[in-house]
Amino acid sequence: MQQLGPALIWCPFPDAATAAATAKTLLDERLIACANIVPAMLSLFEWNGERGEATEAGALLKTDAALLQRAIARLGEEHPYEEPAIVAWRCDEAAPATAAWLGALTR
Repeated sequence: MQQLGPALIWCPFPDAATAAATAKTLLDERLIACANIVPAMLSLFEWNGERGEATEAGALLKTDAALLQRAIARLGEEHPYEEPAIVAWRCDEAAPATAAWLGALTR
């Protein structure tokens, strides 16, 4: 698999324990190299025409862009929400050691 450079995925979860369990699955499957979990954040949103508010945990997942689509798909399978908000992007720049660390996932 070709290394394409670093990529990030952001996704909210109902709580930190669920975020951690999902991240551990993605780590075990070598789809990500790291997850940073923000344990409690206030989410204000509009969903199905109604406004809502919830306390959620956020997860920033680090991977290589070559794995991005697979990681997003797997995250969607593991996530407890029916329609999880998953956003991802390829990074334009990264420290060389960080890029090498994330690229090691593809080897």
